Amino acid sequence: MTDQTTTATTSSSRATAAPAVPAFEDVVYERRNAAAIITINRPERYNAFRGKTVEELIKAFRLAWADHGVQAVILTGAGEKAFCTGGDVKQRAETGDYGSTESGMFEIGNLHKLIRDIPKPVIAAVNGVAVGGGHVLHVLCDLTIASSTARFGQAGPRVGSFDAGFGSAYLARVVGEKRAREIWYLCRLYDAATAERWGLANTVVEPERLMDEAMDWADEIAEKSPTAIRFLKQSFNADTDHQAGLSNLAMSALDLFVASPEGAEGAAAFAEKRTPDFASKVQYH
Repeated sequence: MTDQTTTATTSSSRATAAPAVPAFEDVVYERRNAAAIITINRPERYNAFRGKTVEELIKAFRLAWADHGVQAVILTGAGEKAFCTGGDVKQRAETGDYGSTESGMFEIGNLHKLIRDIPKPVIAAVNGVAVGGGHVLHVLCDLTIASSTARFGQAGPRVGSFDAGFGSAYLARVVGEKRAREIWYLCRLYDAATAERWGLANTVVEPERLMDEAMDWADEIAEKSPTAIRFLKQSFNADTDHQAGLSNLAMSALDLFVASPEGAEGAAAFAEKRTPDFASKVQYH
């Protein structure tokens, strides 16, 4: 594999010149061969995302979409411990939200849709824990390559959250209804071998091989017809595009839930490292 890393700030007269990359704080963006590598860069928070992180991820994916030299996108996390652990529950407990953004909105639903809509395959290179909203991100990617040290699972009901959109409905398409219900109801962590067996991961490699393997797959994709790949991705997505409407409804429901006593109890218990007392906070029966 020939590694031709380029920086997106280098000017060029070629039509495929990479667009300029803004100064990101929570995300690292780079071009390597015909791949854009997008790294969630909050290892001190196990790559949990806040509003700014989501905003920067959206900008990064749009850069990859606009760059005619990019034929595949690799999404990964900084460090060795976590791919992404979802929304920053600690921040939510402290401030009641996921932090300020330029738009004034927490646009996780738009990020989900963008991963599906970008007409280039997105490869999740899962380097560690993929849990909660981080698990949803890898499930939405076209392909998943996992480190043997990776762990997969959901945590929402344990911390006062849920994803009743793509995170559950599309997950059921990937692993089947029974497995999806198990993943959500029990909130366990599953090892990489189990993820591969269930169809959550395409392949499992040793940690030191992860990014090389992801690049090999991206390089193979780059050898194929971009238009054929584009139509194939759109065809695969068409069968579940109706879930986008369900996802919008789910995000609205989640906004209401996290502001409820029950939702707030989950975030507070997580921040205080104690067992949540959901039973005393339930408002709906």
